[in-house]
Amino acid sequence: MVVEHVNGKNKGKVMLYALSTCGWCAKTKDLLRELGIAFDYTFVDLLEGMEQNEAMDQVEKFNQSGSFPTLVIDNRKSIVGFREKEIREAFGA
Repeated sequence: MVVEHVNGKNKGKVMLYALSTCGWCAKTKDLLRELGIAFDYTFVDLLEGMEQNEAMDQVEKFNQSGSFPTLVIDNRKSIVGFREKEIREAFGA
């Protein structure tokens, strides 16, 4: 699966599942950058075949509706949608 990395402060394993055309996904990425958090992300809509299926399986583990953005922290906590307050709180910002 194609995953991009953004450097920043290590706050655990942070993975953002997003769509390239999603405004709320872009706002979530921008907020993580503003907070200086290191994170990985993938644009699920740009993946193909098995890679896309694998990404959707991961998303649906944490977000049964399969909606975007889905932010996964340390493979245990997820934040679905652009929830600025919740994202800030998750990283102590």
